[in-house]
Amino acid sequence: MMGSGKSTIGKLLAAELHYDLVDIDAIIEEHAGMSVSDLFELHGEETFRRLESAVLADTANRIELVFATGGGILENPRNCELIMNTGLVVWLKAEVKQLAARVGTATNRPMLHGYDLEDRLSELLKSRSAAYQQAHLILNVGELSPREIVQQIVQYYRNWLTLDEN
Repeated sequence: MMGSGKSTIGKLLAAELHYDLVDIDAIIEEHAGMSVSDLFELHGEETFRRLESAVLADTANRIELVFATGGGILENPRNCELIMNTGLVVWLKAEVKQLAARVGTATNRPMLHGYDLEDRLSELLKSRSAAYQQAHLILNVGELSPREIVQQIVQYYRNWLTLDEN
């Protein structure tokens, strides 16, 4: 979910593992020549989701990557299946109040424009919860520092790799 720390944790995790970071929103912005907010406003969510799926499909089978994805990417069943079958999926789970505090008054969040912040985050979380529940690791990030989150993911990931090899 937006505000859960995906970008921050993604950067730290990639550095810790010595992997490249793939920020899907940043790639979309580069290809589209505009911000995600502008893309939503000018071309709509459907166009954004189509681009998001294309970027994922182009990069998902590369190795030694950390992906920072948008919170809605798993709503597409094909994306969900691809992600679940090509790597470790982590849900950085946070309470709505914490997400709202982190998102604050950010104007670059098109999914929040024109809504009461906490109501909209609750609605999005509810609609995405079934997809998020499929994650290999669900990590409650409420009181954890970014370093603690990364340490827990790295520990889980190394165990997961060992299991995957057997």
